[in-house]
Amino acid sequence: MSYVVAIKAAFVCFPFLLLLLFLPYMIREYHKYGSVYWYRGLILFSFLLYLLVAYFLVILPLPSIEEVSAMTTPTMRLIPFAFVTDFIKESGFVLQDFSTYIPAFTSASFYVPVFNIFLFIPFGVYLHYYFEWDLKKTVLASFLLSLFFELTQLSGLYFIYPRGYRLFDLDDLLLNTFGGFLGYFLGSFFLKFLPTREAIDQKSLKMGEKVSFVRRVLAFSFDTILVSVLIGIFRLPYSYLWFLGYFGILPLFLNGQTLFYKFFHLKIYRETPHWYSYLERFLFLSLEMYGFVYFAFLIVGIFSSYLGIWNFVMRWLLALAFCIYYLLIFFKMLFHKKLFYEKFSHTFLISALKKENSFVDEN
Repeated sequence: MSYVVAIKAAFVCFPFLLLLLFLPYMIREYHKYGSVYWYRGLILFSFLLYLLVAYFLVILPLPSIEEVSAMTTPTMRLIPFAFVTDFIKESGFVLQDFSTYIPAFTSASFYVPVFNIFLFIPFGVYLHYYFEWDLKKTVLASFLLSLFFELTQLSGLYFIYPRGYRLFDLDDLLLNTFGGFLGYFLGSFFLKFLPTREAIDQKSLKMGEKVSFVRRVLAFSFDTILVSVLIGIFRLPYSYLWFLGYFGILPLFLNGQTLFYKFFHLKIYRETPHWYSYLERFLFLSLEMYGFVYFAFLIVGIFSSYLGIWNFVMRWLLALAFCIYYLLIFFKMLFHKKLFYEKFSHTFLISALKKENSFVDEN
């Protein structure tokens, strides 16, 4: 029953952990491969879920501090293979008596050691199949993870409790490590019918040849945040000119890239480049993103005294119109259609992940 509680708790907590880690994961993937391949994400986040389940199985259910304070049982057992003696003593197993088999093999003295083996089999599978670790590294990692779990128990959940509320057992270390060992060989089985790590990487790089919507938005957003933070820290005047310099002049010295375009392997491309191409691109970008909005509200402001009660209505209609307008921009970017500023500046983004095979976006 405690196993079910621990597994349910892990599945409840996992979405929050996923939300916390998904953005850093995307940043790392776009930086390394230029894309986020769903299959890699499935492997890595399922591995994360497995580790969370294993951790919760080790620490849950949590007793009260009062219960732990009243405990007088040993906190450590350092006798190797004591689980064999426990099985013989507690299960009632008699080799010649077949009627003892079912009770013995369904007793805690049997399924708890078996559970400790099975708990680490997936760990060995993941390390061999995806991370491509050899047997020695897999066994060592299995031992260290098991040691971490055992020390977590021995320390009373990192000294939250006055003493360990579960037993630090040498057998658990041995059985967990053996589970990782078995998982390594099962990983060889998965390699026979699942894509290899190399195939996954090649697929990711191939996808990275196309500039995705999320990739370009992330790069532009981080660039904008960087400039905004610098302006705020150093209290720089004329903020628009700093943005103009960053997006319009800096790419001249970075081969068509800003700092985060470089980080995400993006490059501004124009068939017949000019020194002012990047300035032209940013000016048209400013006009598309902000100019029309300011112009429209300026006109309404000028004529507000003549509009009377309609002034309020016009402002809300304008706000609605611009929500629709930005929604259209969103969908054009999503479906890789050129925006106004790209058409007028004759520039667009390409992937610079592989210079020798630089992919030019057909749109």
